[in-house]
Amino acid sequence: MKVFVADDVNEDKLRPLTEAGIDVVKETKLDPEQLADRLKDAVGVIVRSATKITADLMDSAPELKVIGRAGVGVDNIDVPAATTRGIVVMNAPDGNTITTAEHTFALLTAVARNVPQAHAKLQAGTWDKKSFVGVELHGKTLGVVGLGRIGRHVAKIASGFGMNVVAYDPFVTAEQAADAGIALASLDEVFADADFVTIHTPVTDETRGIIGKDAFAKMRDGVRIVNAARGGLVDESALLDAINSGKVAAAALDVFSTEPLPTDSPLLGHPQIITTPHLGASTVEAQQGVAFTVAEQMRDYLTTGELRGNVNDPSPRR
Repeated sequence: MKVFVADDVNEDKLRPLTEAGIDVVKETKLDPEQLADRLKDAVGVIVRSATKITADLMDSAPELKVIGRAGVGVDNIDVPAATTRGIVVMNAPDGNTITTAEHTFALLTAVARNVPQAHAKLQAGTWDKKSFVGVELHGKTLGVVGLGRIGRHVAKIASGFGMNVVAYDPFVTAEQAADAGIALASLDEVFADADFVTIHTPVTDETRGIIGKDAFAKMRDGVRIVNAARGGLVDESALLDAINSGKVAAAALDVFSTEPLPTDSPLLGHPQIITTPHLGASTVEAQQGVAFTVAEQMRDYLTTGELRGNVNDPSPRR
């Protein structure tokens, strides 16, 4: 059996597969035609976020039984197409929780205190304190949109900083939120009450552009926005308008509608916008953890049929 690894995944952590006698072949940065050729005899493929697994790719891989996402989000995989073709899609739902939550909070503190802007100016030789007066997190209200694993961990860190946390998640009960020390509210209430807004949901038809023109109109003046979840959740054009009008004081973005971010993007170089290149899951610990988790889950499925970490429930392909 052959499992093909199409993205930069920690090879040592794939040993559950190799120790089970499964042939692991890694080759990255392939175009769709090259990838289709490599998948012709593969029973499994492992990706991170760079490679897109489309219906056409699946059709070119007649032996494919399982697609593993070394991470959480599966928006680069056509899950409905996989389901209809009897292909299991699995991810590592816990692997990026801490690292993404910590990066979210790094962006929160940076956007509150203008850390990158002040660093850049001092590195350029200018000692300028007056231009970078920030705000404290303590006593402020953090609005969390989405209370999954990452959203809950962000809320936990925020509480440690003395922030008030108010959150929206239609799939979480008030009792569940209260158990985590979080006040649950409607989306409009979150927008109205928050000094900082951070979003932690997948991209769906319902959530795409959820932070947009209408949302900004409901927020208080001087709000600060953080998105370390998925590109497309924040309407970037509306965000620019809200910042330039003074409605939004600043924003910090780790993810974008188009990645890599085009060099001519108006988000780049804007003095009130902090950008990082999708670093939410980019820690040594997280990358090793998600690789090992997916390798174990894929090994068990291919050798015994045991399903863990699957995001779909397809009928057998053949």
